[in-house]
Amino acid sequence: MAKILVTDDAAFMRMQLKDILTKLGHEVIGEAENGQVSIQKYHELRPELVTMDITMSEMNGIEALKEIKKINDSAKIIMCSAMGQQSMVLEAIKEGAGDFIVKPFSPEKIREAIEKIL
Repeated sequence: MAKILVTDDAAFMRMQLKDILTKLGHEVIGEAENGQVSIQKYHELRPELVTMDITMSEMNGIEALKEIKKINDSAKIIMCSAMGQQSMVLEAIKEGAGDFIVKPFSPEKIREAIEKIL
């Protein structure tokens, strides 16, 4: 079981992800609606894992990933992307993301990504 911070600018996506993660036996210890908030919450909560949406206003997922990696270079982050964001996903992996999942989420894919990264 991991303590997870969920980052997505869409409240329904956070809710959906939280629901799947909880059913998989994990604990969602925080939610963030953009990269800036995600960095603050990472500082405060020290989650074992962060799910990070790539495209958000304020600060996107890749910028937030870079900042979180400055706080903790072994931070475990799974990027969440829509179809057609391959170049951004590749950049995120290059910057240290552990894995990525594509929306719409399937519980199976999320479980696989978490097992791979932890």
